[in-house]
Amino acid sequence: MNATSSEVWDPFGTLHNALWIGGGQWAGKSTVARLLAIRYELTAYHYDYHDARAHNDRRIARRVRLGEPIADPEPDAVWVNTTPQEMADETLAGFPARFEWALDDLRGLVSGRPIIAEGWGLRPELVAPIIDSPCRMIVMVPSEAFRQRQLRELPRAGGLRLQVSDPERAQENRLARDRLVADEAVRSACRLGIRVLEINGSDDAEVVADTVADHFSSYL
Repeated sequence: MNATSSEVWDPFGTLHNALWIGGGQWAGKSTVARLLAIRYELTAYHYDYHDARAHNDRRIARRVRLGEPIADPEPDAVWVNTTPQEMADETLAGFPARFEWALDDLRGLVSGRPIIAEGWGLRPELVAPIIDSPCRMIVMVPSEAFRQRQLRELPRAGGLRLQVSDPERAQENRLARDRLVADEAVRSACRLGIRVLEINGSDDAEVVADTVADHFSSYL
């Protein structure tokens, strides 16, 4: 996006008042957003949930417009017969269009308190043109040790729920892709002066939420 904060269409002022949590997979973004929403009576927007469920019609329409097959690719093509770098490049290339869909979701929300939006698709370089201060965003990324703990403890992180010919390779590719995408989020945040918070598992979710709340304190 090239638009500045004041130029972004925001009919109810929702986008300009939002707080943003981006970063890597398995960093605890959803948990922190939920805790802050409860503490401060905020409305939480969970990007992954909407992107996986509410945006499918737009995803299909985009494929039609681009002349691509309407059906999802075969799981092996996505997860097995590829490389992590190819997967990361494709994911990053798709984020701008998906971000616009998320913005449309957010535009339709009206709240007397800020919206707190979280998700790995809320990239620093996409959010930066909307916000009036880098303090409205924080990027959470897991340390490698915390990522491994999440893989052990979170059923949805431990493997793909898809039928593939080589589940082990698919999971390895997925994890390597996630590292690359998270690393790019860190680089982007650092370029833009947005705070990066590495989650190493030494603090529980409530303490991490305290840290994020302190970062957002001017808006809470």
